[in-house]
Amino acid sequence: MRIGHGYDVHRLVTGRKLILGGVEIPHHLGLLGHSDADVATHALMDALLGAAALGDIGQLFPDTDPAYLGASSLDLLGRVMDRLAQAGWRVENVDLTILAQRPKLKDYIPQMRQNYARAMGLPVTAISVKATTEEGLGFTGTEQGIAAHGVALLEALAL
Repeated sequence: MRIGHGYDVHRLVTGRKLILGGVEIPHHLGLLGHSDADVATHALMDALLGAAALGDIGQLFPDTDPAYLGASSLDLLGRVMDRLAQAGWRVENVDLTILAQRPKLKDYIPQMRQNYARAMGLPVTAISVKATTEEGLGFTGTEQGIAAHGVALLEALAL
């Protein structure tokens, strides 16, 4: 078994949609990025790739490649899952924490969990998503950006 940790952050800006866990969340600001800028899914992908020692999303899906402009992070997650399987790994469970002062995310978490379960071929019970504020502190607390941490547990497939 292996454990991986992922972290990502994106700046909040006007004129962009706010996508977290594959859910479009109504908000006056969105996340800046080359793809859909889904910071939670990016942290999750890096946790998965890190556990398997397969690099990171910057290596696999560089923001200099026009093929990933506006890409759905859930679609990219599916590609990460394919790489894990090819390398002989199965995901046991994942745990995500999203750090955002606003908007409040609790009502969107069940759909995020469903989205991840579907994209990863896992039961919802293997997916944990939590959200927290930072009490007005730091760049997330002052609403300059949103960050996310992800942890993944992988098990080697029997060959």
